[in-house]
Amino acid sequence: MTTNRSIGNWFKSGTPWIWLNAAAVSASMIMVVGLLALIAVRGLAHFWPATVYEFDYLQPDGQQQRIIGEVHDSEIVTRGRIEASGVEVPGDALEVERLLVKTGNRDLVGLDFRWLLEPRVQDRDTPADIMVVERYEWGNFYGFLVSVKQEGRVVASGDAAWQALQERLARATELQHRIEDIEKGRIGDINYAMEKLRLERRRLELEGRDTPDNLAAIETRRERLQDDYEVLQQQLGELYGQLRRDSFLATVMDGREVEVPLAKVVRVYRPNAMGPVDKIGFYFAKLWEFVSDEPREANTEGGIFPAIFGTVIMVILMSVVVTPFGVIAAVYLREYAKQGPLTRTIRIAVNNLAGVPSIVYGVFGLGFFVYFLGGSIDDLFFPEAQPAPTFGTPGIFWASLTLALLTLPVVIVATEEGLSRIPSTIREGSLALGATKAETLWRTVLPMASPAMMTGLILAVARAAGEVAPLMLVGVVKLAPSLPVDGNPPFVHLERKFMHLGFHIYDVGFQSPNVEAARPLVYATALLLVVVIVVLNIAAIAIRNRLREQFKAYDQG
Repeated sequence: MTTNRSIGNWFKSGTPWIWLNAAAVSASMIMVVGLLALIAVRGLAHFWPATVYEFDYLQPDGQQQRIIGEVHDSEIVTRGRIEASGVEVPGDALEVERLLVKTGNRDLVGLDFRWLLEPRVQDRDTPADIMVVERYEWGNFYGFLVSVKQEGRVVASGDAAWQALQERLARATELQHRIEDIEKGRIGDINYAMEKLRLERRRLELEGRDTPDNLAAIETRRERLQDDYEVLQQQLGELYGQLRRDSFLATVMDGREVEVPLAKVVRVYRPNAMGPVDKIGFYFAKLWEFVSDEPREANTEGGIFPAIFGTVIMVILMSVVVTPFGVIAAVYLREYAKQGPLTRTIRIAVNNLAGVPSIVYGVFGLGFFVYFLGGSIDDLFFPEAQPAPTFGTPGIFWASLTLALLTLPVVIVATEEGLSRIPSTIREGSLALGATKAETLWRTVLPMASPAMMTGLILAVARAAGEVAPLMLVGVVKLAPSLPVDGNPPFVHLERKFMHLGFHIYDVGFQSPNVEAARPLVYATALLLVVVIVVLNIAAIAIRNRLREQFKAYDQG
């Protein structure tokens, strides 16, 4: 009886519920940390130079085959599952291990990966001279270097071939950078200027100002741009000629000798011959390429800088739009609106808006922002570009407005909570000193409520940065030809489509033609998206804490 009474008192004291809450928080923290650790290990390990093996593999028909590749994954499967596919398993083990080997050379054999049964692996070796070649297309190339060629003539072979290959690859890389600078930079600027001249001429025609003098001035500028374009085209022809000069000959796993132009090569390395220092240097070089370069190979290779840039710019634009609108709405509802059934109904509607599926916001953004507002802007300000849309097509500005609408309830609710915490004595004291209601709000109430506003902004940023569904309708694309910010006036192009980290994860993970090769990039991109959100939130939290310290005296009062 006494024991039951003590247990009852223990429950009434609330101690069990404290421990239950602590256990729930601890479990949540463990799951979050575990998830981040899994993503980090799977993603960051992708950039480490993996060992390349040379297998002697026994085929089901009894013939020996040499297979070269990296061990990408392994799994334990039952004997019956393997034999059900018509493959005989040596030995009598009920379970066997099979290896997923990345063999590369997709242009030669058609596949990047193949499964090997461990019992059929007769021998494996790690020759130091196995070469891994990263290419601009067709994925990795694995083989043994035979010779280096220049214009079809062998210029180095044997031990001297490796050094000659590195020197000529450095030259080819420098040529690639010069070509990219001309094509995407200088020729891109000329094409942009030519398009502006075309639109200017069309505008003169619509306005009836297409006089011979005006048209002649436009034609003169066009001819000057055309002359610059022809000079650059001549330079490109010379650079491409130099780039096609060099190639190398390599032996692949089936014994064939294949010639690979250096114009298609990103880098060449021998992972089995690397020491720890070389591998660490290679790792950080690949990591830097991932965050600073553009994607290639259908987004499964290269970097994701355009997606990082697009995500950050979109979140900043969204924050600039949602903060003033959310604060103004909260101030009106809390300070000016008559508190009655209508105001309560509006608050309920605002709270319910937070639960609307995000894809609905995307449909609304497409219909209202893109087609209605964007089409109206085109009719009023860009008639010369019709029927091609300027703002009447999905772009980063409409994506930012759509996400601002999606996160608006969060900012309103957080700001209202902050305003409700300001003691009424603060307002009364300000009014007693002769300040108007507007001055009281602007100089006293809003500064004190600013930490709550920043809390709403933090929540809005956290949600908006990870949204994908509405963006697929209002501006995000698989690969954007140019960034929303560049060196061409007006420098910020809000009408352009953009790349986004969340959509990049979806595209690489589920729309890639080579899912196995792209899987590590999914983890790496997911980790980077988390890092971007954390960095944005830390910046907002730092501002909020500074504001909170600044007005701590008011809070204590």
